[in-house]
Amino acid sequence: MPENSTEVTAAGIARLAGVGRAAVSNWRRRHADFPKPVGGTETSPSFALHEVEQWLRDQGKLAEIPLRERVWQQLAGHPAGPVPALVHTGCALLLLRDGPTAWREIVAVSDEAMAGVLSLALDDLLAARFGPAAEPGRAVRAPGRAELLPSVPLLRGAAELAAQNGVQDTFEFLLGRQLDANPRQYTLTPPGLAALMAALAETGKQPARTVLDPAAGTGALLRAVGRPTALYAQETDPDLAALTALRLALHTGSANGCTLALRTGDTLRADAFPQLAADAVLCHPPFNERNWGHDELAYDPRWEYGFPARTESELAWVQHALARLREGGTAVLLMPPAAASRRSGRRIRADLLRRGALRAVIALPAGAAPPYGIPLHLWVLRKPVGGLRPAPELLFVDTATATATAEPAESPAAGPGVTAPSGGRDRLDWQAVHSAVLAAWRSFEGEAESEGVGAGAGTGEDRTGRAAGTRPRAGRTVPVIELLDDDVDLAPARHLPPPAAVGGPAELIRVRERLTETLGLTGTLTPPAVTPSGPAHWPLTTVGELARAGALQLRTGGSGTGPAPVLTEHDVLGSTAPSGSLPVDGPPEEPVLVETGDVVLPVLGGGAVARVIDAATAGAALGRNLQLLRPDPAALDPWFLAGFLRGTANHRQASSYASTATRLDARRLQLPRLPLAEQRRYGERFRALAAFEDALRLAGRLGGQLVQGMYDGLADGTVPPK
Repeated sequence: MPENSTEVTAAGIARLAGVGRAAVSNWRRRHADFPKPVGGTETSPSFALHEVEQWLRDQGKLAEIPLRERVWQQLAGHPAGPVPALVHTGCALLLLRDGPTAWREIVAVSDEAMAGVLSLALDDLLAARFGPAAEPGRAVRAPGRAELLPSVPLLRGAAELAAQNGVQDTFEFLLGRQLDANPRQYTLTPPGLAALMAALAETGKQPARTVLDPAAGTGALLRAVGRPTALYAQETDPDLAALTALRLALHTGSANGCTLALRTGDTLRADAFPQLAADAVLCHPPFNERNWGHDELAYDPRWEYGFPARTESELAWVQHALARLREGGTAVLLMPPAAASRRSGRRIRADLLRRGALRAVIALPAGAAPPYGIPLHLWVLRKPVGGLRPAPELLFVDTATATATAEPAESPAAGPGVTAPSGGRDRLDWQAVHSAVLAAWRSFEGEAESEGVGAGAGTGEDRTGRAAGTRPRAGRTVPVIELLDDDVDLAPARHLPPPAAVGGPAELIRVRERLTETLGLTGTLTPPAVTPSGPAHWPLTTVGELARAGALQLRTGGSGTGPAPVLTEHDVLGSTAPSGSLPVDGPPEEPVLVETGDVVLPVLGGGAVARVIDAATAGAALGRNLQLLRPDPAALDPWFLAGFLRGTANHRQASSYASTATRLDARRLQLPRLPLAEQRRYGERFRALAAFEDALRLAGRLGGQLVQGMYDGLADGTVPPK
């Protein structure tokens, strides 16, 4: 099939040309020679990629398409769909890495001949890596010649991209794009969480060498395991299983001797590894499943600790993990908090405690993994060893405050003393979480070994296990006998002491002093009395006209990889320091970095907000749903620009509505045509108003902190009523 069969959507055209989707819609309206749709729907048409490329070049809007964008568009527009195309690409990249000489010979022939030869080569390669083709449930099968023929141009491009970026990074880039394009289709395990779970399984004298993930998903947990000798995985979705198998094969390599076995199928109903005795099991199971096999699995031998109720699918996964461990092996599972306290699971929880199988329950901060609004738990289990007495105690750790620093972070943009928010999906301090959890767990494990028991046998003392600079949040052991009541409630918050009220009475005194100082500052910054006058009749221009004239640049945030902090929509609305983070191990993308004097606007929500970037915030990456305006200082004063853009009427006329959301079109925002000297006069007044607003915002935060701290202190007795 010819290469011109590849189709591209309006969003793909925008990505190719480095513009917004609105620009593509404008091109379609204004240019009669713009390529006509060849597919898709009336509301979401698709276009022939080669026609779009040629039109962009003819218009001078595209000198050369970046190779990775061309490869991605070929994959996204593949006639069979992006997932089969990505599987074909992964197979080809695996062959390129393991047999570079054979690959060079294969690509030297025509497309038709290449498809046939490549099919035979992949059949041998995949059999050697994943087992014979007749192996039941083998995740990756070799595509035939007819299947590969439409993919040949894509595979040639992917090989060229791999020569630049490496085989593994190329596949990670394409897989990452596919996952980002379908966020509701996949449940992802963040890299920080995967690393923590792998580290918990690695502790002890016998490191985990054979590891199983019975709900593999995208393979994030197994990728986090260091130096394994064998990785076993099972995934229900056949397409995802194939992608994960290729991802793990490219990650582990062929020279390190790691056996890789990934099977397709329903783990609970059709276990692919019934005889396995792994060193460790890592699992992020599906939550709240009612159709997990309750009716047909009533007499399954895995239910050693009790038959799970229909509503307790998570406890079925817990027992499956224990059943696939060797004696003394460790399992780490991500669990919803309800699994620790639902009455329907209390009998199984009680038996796990009595027999010493459950060793620790760790509460994570909200935002650690989807669903991001819920603080999930980690359960650490150990398969009981015959001859060793069960553990008399269980370790509880709560990392809910591990993301908050002892000294509240101050926002340079908001002025001294403005506390930046902590917690949340983009603001987790994974280093602090890792330090807190692993310190508590290793201390607990060390005492268990010294006591010679099958699970932790601590002294009952608190173990803070916290990183330097974090607020104390006790991790402590609780005797099992105290937990075996009518509820067997294992939620850490029920068994750990509450945090001190805002750092204790001394911190309350300090907050009160700062509040008094800030209230005094608001009085100083209060705008002077104004003299009413009639409305001005300035000649107006728009942001779009200024951009076309070169007086400012427009950029949109939302992508990138690297160590830079991210200025999020929440940070702009709250005038706080950059609190997000970019992925450090994802596909290479160049983020948009803000500079001093830039003006940043949220594009969703309809609020009149504009933030001028100062030197302390410069260098942060621009986050999603944010628009950056970079004025030419010789033509525009940034504070003048930001001030007029905040006008309520201005935002109203530049906003549009999609369903229940309001979206701002920054190009339609207006501002008056004034000389630079006059702009600076207005800019100084707008800057003073911003300082007054920041002081009011800080006073509100400090006031709320003081009030809640007083309530907590009076309630726990640390603050006397006097």
